[in-house]
Amino acid sequence: MSGLLALLDDVGAIIKLTASQVDDLAGQAARVGAKVGATVVDDAAKAGAKAAGVVIDDAAVTPKYVTGLPAARELPVVWKIARASFFNKLVILLPLALLLDAFLPWLVTPLLMLGGCYLCFEGAEKVWHVFHPHPETGHIEPESLDAAHLEEQRVKGAIKTDFILSAEIMTISLAAVDSDSLVSAGLVLAVVAIGITALVYGTVALLVKMDDAGLKLSQVGRLAATRSFGRWMVKFMPRLMTIISIVGTAAMLWVGGNIIVHGLEVLNWHAPYDLIKGVAAAVAESIGVARGFVNWVVTAALDGIVGLALGLLLLPVVTRAIIPFLSIFFPEKKSGH
Repeated sequence: MSGLLALLDDVGAIIKLTASQVDDLAGQAARVGAKVGATVVDDAAKAGAKAAGVVIDDAAVTPKYVTGLPAARELPVVWKIARASFFNKLVILLPLALLLDAFLPWLVTPLLMLGGCYLCFEGAEKVWHVFHPHPETGHIEPESLDAAHLEEQRVKGAIKTDFILSAEIMTISLAAVDSDSLVSAGLVLAVVAIGITALVYGTVALLVKMDDAGLKLSQVGRLAATRSFGRWMVKFMPRLMTIISIVGTAAMLWVGGNIIVHGLEVLNWHAPYDLIKGVAAAVAESIGVARGFVNWVVTAALDGIVGLALGLLLLPVVTRAIIPFLSIFFPEKKSGH
């Protein structure tokens, strides 16, 4: 009997030891998981910030694709585009980005700089058109096109544009990820893809329905102040879209210029980066107040100037050489881009 009790006592000791080890492992796993999660979120936040210019441009561009459609179809169309955007980022671009990082990491910087050139061109083109406006020469949809075909055409155009912008977002995000783990990098890119897509198309959904909401308030509001606010919303929407467009243009030039400057530094041409860094530090030092903020503002402004200058140089190259060449393969591009 005493032998049985001793055996049970040993078994109990083993169980307690095992439970203690399992508890320690669980605690370590929780700490590691929390650390990995915090790292993923932190990297995703940094990557999202780097892609800010493209994100704002995406939010500013997309509402035009629902202009002229029946009000009841606006949100369904936004959802169609958003669903395609999720697919583009998560199913096509994310695996391609990871493969690129794993097997051709040297190609990330040139591709990133190519995306930066695209941002600079887009931003500079918008600035150029402010001072040199021209009649709209893009593709004009025939008036005979029925609502279903018009919607299908708009969705296809929006998905093509989204794919280009999504590719830029994923490339910029990949370059901002600071992780040697393929799994961790994949998680960061997935978080960025989901978060940015939800943010962009959630914002777009709000923008395209704000005028409808304002109109409804102006008609059925019980209070005079409510009806007045509704009318203000309807009148303010065009101004809001203009503000978003201006902010988007500035962000494109800033991010595009920043990508080019940092890319040149990675490729061992340090002069532009060192010059901007030196000027920003000197200005911040001379002002002496909020030096970090002043340093960032000056750096962003100088990056934007670089982006604008490069974009203006690219304008004739793109419009007179690249677009005519592409129109050979894509005839629908002949009238605009």
